[in-house]
Amino acid sequence: MDTQRIRERVREIYPQGQDAVAELVVTLIAELAAQLESVAVRVAALEAENATLRRENATLRAQLGTNSHNSSKPPSSDGPGIKPHPKSQRVRSGRKPGGQPGHPGHTLALVDAPDEIQVHRPDVCQACGQSLEEVPAVRWERRQVVDLPPVRVRVVEHHAETIPCPRCAGETTAPFPAGVEAPIQYGPGVATVAVYLNQEQLIPLERTSQVLAELFGCPLSERTVERAVGVCYEQLTGVDAAIRQGIAGAAVAHFDETGVNIGGKGHWLHVASTARLTCYAAQPKRGRAAMDAMGVLPHFRGRAVHDGLASYWQYEQCTHALCNAHHLRELTFVEEQLGQPWAQELKELLREMKQVVDEAREHGMAAVPVEVTRELERRYDVLLVAGLEANPRPPPTGKPGRPKRGKAGSLVDRLREHKGAALAFLDDVRVPFDNNQAERDIRMTKVRQKISGCFRTSTGADRFCRIRGYISTLRKQGMPILSALGKTMAGAPPMPVTT
Repeated sequence: MDTQRIRERVREIYPQGQDAVAELVVTLIAELAAQLESVAVRVAALEAENATLRRENATLRAQLGTNSHNSSKPPSSDGPGIKPHPKSQRVRSGRKPGGQPGHPGHTLALVDAPDEIQVHRPDVCQACGQSLEEVPAVRWERRQVVDLPPVRVRVVEHHAETIPCPRCAGETTAPFPAGVEAPIQYGPGVATVAVYLNQEQLIPLERTSQVLAELFGCPLSERTVERAVGVCYEQLTGVDAAIRQGIAGAAVAHFDETGVNIGGKGHWLHVASTARLTCYAAQPKRGRAAMDAMGVLPHFRGRAVHDGLASYWQYEQCTHALCNAHHLRELTFVEEQLGQPWAQELKELLREMKQVVDEAREHGMAAVPVEVTRELERRYDVLLVAGLEANPRPPPTGKPGRPKRGKAGSLVDRLREHKGAALAFLDDVRVPFDNNQAERDIRMTKVRQKISGCFRTSTGADRFCRIRGYISTLRKQGMPILSALGKTMAGAPPMPVTT
């Protein structure tokens, strides 16, 4: 404020008593300026507070608006009150439901060599009552009934005879067969079925004992079932190591993790898998330390498909691919909850890219033509520019760290920064569009958790991870599971193909 100019102007207006009036005006203006400055500071503070509240409100609204349709939340978190239930991100194929033309199908058919044949003859003629006992049949009609006979345990008693020598009178006792060690014990078949029911069919220990007692007349205790599971776990040590090594040497592998309760505490169950191999590991942590302990990613040199967790990017010796199913759900949120049209256009573009890659794969092509890829990437970049304009970066706050970007802004930054990983499926047809392989492999572990609630001990969790990984691998390779478990309990687990 220029007080000298104010005094001169006052003297011009008030010739009489100009000095006193000038000082009074200067004082009043100074007080008014101070008040205005105070008000300006208060307004700036209120505007900053209002901006913070708006961001917090948007964040809370985003949390309320997320479900399995537009985020990574599981469908079980949606609750029964949501109507309509979230729609799938899949695009209709145009085909009718059920088996497609040319599909062989599976149905119950007559067998050529039945276990038993029962012949049914008429006794007398329906027309005149003449006896037909000695008359041969001219034809017959076949019908077969497929059923289960009553199954009960078979008890085999072993006698080890002692025979005296006629020459020296010394007695020699025959040895019992291998594995027959106690006066009475369960055989490997019972242990195999117990492990199968508990680990493959996810039946808890108590109910496994009940099933064995009611179906087979073989009442095992929970401790006996648990001991059988422990034996199976130990026998699979070498197989588990071979599976991990096979995944580490794969060209493309999938990685994911999910929360699990062990002994009343939160842990993480990690999965690493391919189309033919699966391994699991339960760890107290989620990040780099847990992944190192699993022993796959530190040695992996191929393409790692994952959901973008920060710890995965720390493995620089391999290349990365992001799950675009996650991106589709996040784009749905930006489109529906925030009303930003670029998100809908990017969803359509990603689906178009997937269709182009699927067609190239069906025609046996190793990659999409370069000119097609360049045009698709150009459209991708244009839409991300639109996304950045709709979600500009906030100014620096002066506080440590980067300002929060919100769900839409963070998505735009991720798709720009990791463009190569997001579009890896477009550059190499071997790379999948999403991480569904890992999510399918981890799904049964969530079923196990829903049935039993938790793992009582870390030992039980480790046993489940190793045995379940072996079973998943067997299923992927079309190997008989019950037979393989039987050989495993006998000490000779079948080795799946790991190359």
